[in-house]
Amino acid sequence: MSELNFIANMAEEQIVKGKLRWLANFNEIHINHMIGDVTFPIYASGGLQEKGLFLSRIFSALVTPRYKVHFLLYTTPEINQKFLRKMILACKNKFDAEDWIFLSLVQSQPFEKTLKESIVGLTDKSVGIAAHSLASKETVFSSNVLGKGLAKQFKLTEAKFEAFDLPNYGKSSFIVFCFSIFILIAIALGGIVQAVSPLTLLFATVFSLILGYSVYKTRYHTTLSFSNRGFQLRKGKTLTEGKWSDYTDVTIYITPQYETNIRLHAKGETLDLPLSRVGISRKETFNAIKQLISKNR
Repeated sequence: MSELNFIANMAEEQIVKGKLRWLANFNEIHINHMIGDVTFPIYASGGLQEKGLFLSRIFSALVTPRYKVHFLLYTTPEINQKFLRKMILACKNKFDAEDWIFLSLVQSQPFEKTLKESIVGLTDKSVGIAAHSLASKETVFSSNVLGKGLAKQFKLTEAKFEAFDLPNYGKSSFIVFCFSIFILIAIALGGIVQAVSPLTLLFATVFSLILGYSVYKTRYHTTLSFSNRGFQLRKGKTLTEGKWSDYTDVTIYITPQYETNIRLHAKGETLDLPLSRVGISRKETFNAIKQLISKNR
């Protein structure tokens, strides 16, 4: 179940980061939301209206349909044809007839033949289904437009995690600010007395905040991407890639600065994945990675 919980976290991350905006603009997420007597780990609702510039909003309001769009993720060890029908009916009874429903299913076991046939042969044009089996690595989706769109846009077993690191951004901006002040002092010593003034200091501050962000992205910003096969860790421009099959064990490592890392163990070496820097759960990430290492060995 840990891997299924981790996938639910990845789904939430994709929605929050706007990765599903080509399906809809989802603006509300429910965790462990019950519809009928079925509990969905992730339920997101939204619409097709644009959130961009003023003219885009006007065009969207006049042209784009105003009905709602619903995304639901269900994870379980195994789903059968009867339970799939139950989920669809529960959603159809809950939402309006013209609403779009995207139903994503993830199960641990391989698919039953009858379940695959029910998904592919779905005739309801307002419901799109995409299902993935962790055991067989197989993805099945309904042959309608919504099903194809969901399978293309929603990556069931891949996700990218990142978070804004304020201390390192502050460090980057401070470095640029000190360099700017050094230049102003050098200019003042060269004979231009007005080089250091409230106006130039204000300019140096604004310049430092802008250029500091560029320095932060280039040197410090950390992103961590997961898939069933491995990971990518990027810090600034430095990229580290690895496969779960290359490692034999996993532990939780706490730095002297009390930052949490997942430490991957290989023969004679270790690699730390900085969870605190990318803002993801310690317990569920640890359990999921431990299972991925065991499955890929």
